[in-house]
Amino acid sequence: MIDFGFDKIALIGAVALVVIGPERLPKVARTVGHLLGKAQRYVADVKAEVNRSIELEELKKMKSSFEDAAHEVEKTVNNEIHQTTSDLDRSWSEGTYTLPADSGQHEGLSTPVPEYKHPKKKWRLKRGAMPQWYKQRHGIRGKGSRAPRAWPASGRLGR
Repeated sequence: MIDFGFDKIALIGAVALVVIGPERLPKVARTVGHLLGKAQRYVADVKAEVNRSIELEELKKMKSSFEDAAHEVEKTVNNEIHQTTSDLDRSWSEGTYTLPADSGQHEGLSTPVPEYKHPKKKWRLKRGAMPQWYKQRHGIRGKGSRAPRAWPASGRLGR
C-alpha cells in the first residue's frame, strides 16, 4: 500500500481546501470516505471468495483421498473375510464326521441344560432407594424419612 504520513495528508488537505473550497470540502470528504469504504469491502469480499474457493478445492482433494482410503480398506476387509471364510469352510469340511444312524449315539448336548432359577433380588426395593450422596447433601437421616431434619444440630429445640 501507499504509505501516507501525517505531513502528506496535511498537504493533500490544504490543496483540497484551496481547490474545492471550504463550503464543498466536507461533502467531498464524506463522499470520498464512502467510496473508500465500499472499495475496502469489495476487496475483503473478493479475498473471502478466493479463500472459500481455495478451501473448497482442498476439501475436495481431502474427500477424494478419504474415499480412496475407504475403498482400499473395504477391499482389504473383503479379501480378509473371503480368505477367512474359505479357510473356515476348508477346515470345517476336513473336521466333519457323521455318525452312523444305528450307532445309538447322538450329537446333541452331553449334559442337560440347567433349569432357570430366579435370583430373588429385591429390585423394587433397590429401585426406590435414595442414594447416600443425596442424603448427605440434603441432610436427610434415617432409612425411611425423606423429609429434611426438623431438629437443630445440637439436638434440643431452640426455645
